[in-house]
Amino acid sequence: MKISIAIPIYNEAQHVDEVIRRVLAVPLPPDVQKEVIVVDDGSTDGTAANLEKLKGSINFYHLTHDENLGKGAAVRTAIEKASGDILVIQDCDLEYDVNDYPRLLAPFLEESADVVYGSRFLGRIENMRFRFRLANYLLRWTANILYGAHITDEATAYKLFRMEVLKSLNLRSNRFDICPELTAKVLKRGYRIREVPINYKARTAFEGKKIGWRDAVSAFWALLRYRFTN
Repeated sequence: MKISIAIPIYNEAQHVDEVIRRVLAVPLPPDVQKEVIVVDDGSTDGTAANLEKLKGSINFYHLTHDENLGKGAAVRTAIEKASGDILVIQDCDLEYDVNDYPRLLAPFLEESADVVYGSRFLGRIENMRFRFRLANYLLRWTANILYGAHITDEATAYKLFRMEVLKSLNLRSNRFDICPELTAKVLKRGYRIREVPINYKARTAFEGKKIGWRDAVSAFWALLRYRFTN
């Protein structure tokens, strides 16, 4: 089995080295290969220069957007390049722990799962502010009501898919609404989302967190829109 690790990046100069090194160093189950696909989404803060330096000593694919298009666009670019059997989305902000990879991959290896989500609410959460926790609860509730699901963490960034499932979804979103679009289209096609507990340590806007209330509104709208459209 081969896993493609998609890392969408925008203005993460202070974290990009560490995230890529952690991803490359994390041990995987026997006979699981990995490829790392980094998509620089028009960064302006030195991220591009740091990636160029890393390319000389570390093996990963480095793709770029000439302008900032959004997380969804970066993920879709990574999907086009990916050659693995499984794809995992890895944010470049150190909120998620790459050491959870073996746990996330286990359902694919043991039970032939098609989609796996890493659930923060089944695992350990640190420093999540009330407004973000509330937004996550509401997104979970909305997804479960609209799609008859029973997931605990719709908005998790740790989403893993068999490649044939992912490439059948005809993804359109350019920004953070890629997450609810993925959830909506997977559930509409009848795929069961397996959840496993993960570790999560939230960061603040001062530390570089980019998602805001407009993105939450967009996520709710995406869940509703894709319930009735393709």
